[in-house]
Amino acid sequence: MSAVAWIAVGSLVVWMWLLLGQGFFWRTDQRLPARRDPVRWPSVAVIVPARDEAEVLPVSLTSLLAQDYPGDAEVFLVDDCSEDGTGELARALSVRCGGLPLTVVTPGEPEPGWTGKLWALRHGMALARQRKPEFLLLTDADIAHEPDSLRELVAAAGAGDAGGFDLVSQMARLRVTSTWERLVVPAFVYFFGQLYPFRRVNRAGARTAAAAGGCVLLRSGAAERAGVPDSIRQSVIDDVSLARAVRRTGGRIWLGLAERVDSVRPYPGLADLWRMVSRSAYAQLRHSPPLLAGTVLGLGLVYVAPPVTLCDGLAAGDPVAAAAGGVAWAVMAGTYMPMLRYYRQSFWLAPLLPFTAVLYLLMTVDSAVQHHRGAGAAWKGRTYARPGAAPEPGTLGTGP
Repeated sequence: MSAVAWIAVGSLVVWMWLLLGQGFFWRTDQRLPARRDPVRWPSVAVIVPARDEAEVLPVSLTSLLAQDYPGDAEVFLVDDCSEDGTGELARALSVRCGGLPLTVVTPGEPEPGWTGKLWALRHGMALARQRKPEFLLLTDADIAHEPDSLRELVAAAGAGDAGGFDLVSQMARLRVTSTWERLVVPAFVYFFGQLYPFRRVNRAGARTAAAAGGCVLLRSGAAERAGVPDSIRQSVIDDVSLARAVRRTGGRIWLGLAERVDSVRPYPGLADLWRMVSRSAYAQLRHSPPLLAGTVLGLGLVYVAPPVTLCDGLAAGDPVAAAAGGVAWAVMAGTYMPMLRYYRQSFWLAPLLPFTAVLYLLMTVDSAVQHHRGAGAAWKGRTYARPGAAPEPGTLGTGP
């Protein structure tokens, strides 16, 4: 066989393994587990880290204040040195809308060694612990919840059940409106699931651990045993680090796709999406040049090789290359279709996944370049340049 045919066959073998051997990552059926309502609804503290979020608070915060929860619940919004009136707006919304009690606190700039979001969570959790809640709901300021969201999360955790979960996390449905959002956002969740197959995460005793930082329900006892957020204070990818910390200390975790929890943050242009991905992509690779090189080669073999070898095989009259490349591309597109269905997008986007993968490859390389230039993970005016380094005040990254 020709070299192109060998590449095509290699890509097809990888795709057959991904289809059957990677935890069925492409399925989208991991939804909030159904549990019966507890006899007594536990107390919950909702903690919202917020930095310059005035644009989205009228939707997201009001949805939290309007939660229809039978037990005691309170919202703590941690204003992370915002410059757009986030704290004042939050208080005004609470007065106007009523609902759950709201406390707004401003902890000041993060201490060296902390990311901004985790610093905010630390203060919110410390304040909440004074009320001794049984659960903590950690949710981002751009996440909107349906009125029964908290009730369903607590029921799914198995409140009062010895076999319940210590951490329940939902991957919020991201906004998909603009052309670039349609092209990039479903693939973002698809790639995340490929890296952390939800079924493996949810398997008791599994080594794979992950969470989606926009919506995490956490037992207070599990948080204390795991020492969070202090034990993960430098983590740029804080949600995965949180899940790993909980699992390491014997906690049971669950991760799935949300149906009634949505992100309201817009990413209308490619530049917006590029910043979202590139700010933490190299951190995902542990800032390792060998891992970066392996990722580039792997993405090329898995996503770029199928259409290239199909076209080359057809042009050169190489039936093996054309057939293997075509089947690999078809399998790739087929595994992407469930995610497109979940996001209510056209299946015609499925064959474009190789193009989207190339975009993600370029974003990852750009993330590495920015890191080695000293820019690192940048978000909302803060930059976390080097893991383990003591950053200058006001230079730590916060989550989306």
